[in-house]
Amino acid sequence: MTVRIGVITFPGSLDDVDAQRAVRVAGAEAVPLWHGSHDLGGVDALILPGGFSYGDYLRAGAIAALAPIMSEVKDAAAKGMPVLGICNGFQMLVEAHLLPGGLIRNAHQQFIRRDQRLRVENASTAWTSEFEQGQEIVIPLKNADGGYICSAETLEQIEGDGLVAFRYVGVNPNGSIDDIAGLTNERGNVVGLMPHPEHAVEEGFGPNTPAAMRSGVDGLGFFTSAVSAVVAAAA
Repeated sequence: MTVRIGVITFPGSLDDVDAQRAVRVAGAEAVPLWHGSHDLGGVDALILPGGFSYGDYLRAGAIAALAPIMSEVKDAAAKGMPVLGICNGFQMLVEAHLLPGGLIRNAHQQFIRRDQRLRVENASTAWTSEFEQGQEIVIPLKNADGGYICSAETLEQIEGDGLVAFRYVGVNPNGSIDDIAGLTNERGNVVGLMPHPEHAVEEGFGPNTPAAMRSGVDGLGFFTSAVSAVVAAAA
């Protein structure tokens, strides 16, 4: 079967085309979707890409979370469709209450860009099944509002229920509580993270590795995991 993954473009999206390319590299069909539409185009999975939707006015992701298409995103997520929010997309997911907590300005008040080491804390989601539990990967990171926060009660819940999908390793780049870099919902179909896996899917364009410069492709597993999840659900 041909797996069709929609990538939603919002005003100010920067990485939607990169996400579409990552989908194609993973062997699926990328379907461009528009924030002002209520039509998901019959896709099998969804990606909310990185960028600065609506200029990050009010709060990063807050206005985009109210976009017309987000009502369909919420319905699809509730029915089990795989949904991935990358950076600004992660901010949208928490603002839309599809994931708990919130994201605020980096602790050092500066935009940060680096190749970031992560540990996979939950390898049983629709977007992480091709990784091993505890596996360390390197994914590019670029954000100004990446500090994850939540209440003590919420933190106890997400840690106790295994909802932390990724954790920063080596350095906490933005002051996130418990080094949290990404989350999943209880069902495992909705995942959000601040780093950008779509920028680490092709040799020559990813992070440096001991093998060669720009050879890191650790991000590809996100997209192939989603393809596998859709195929398995259809079997």
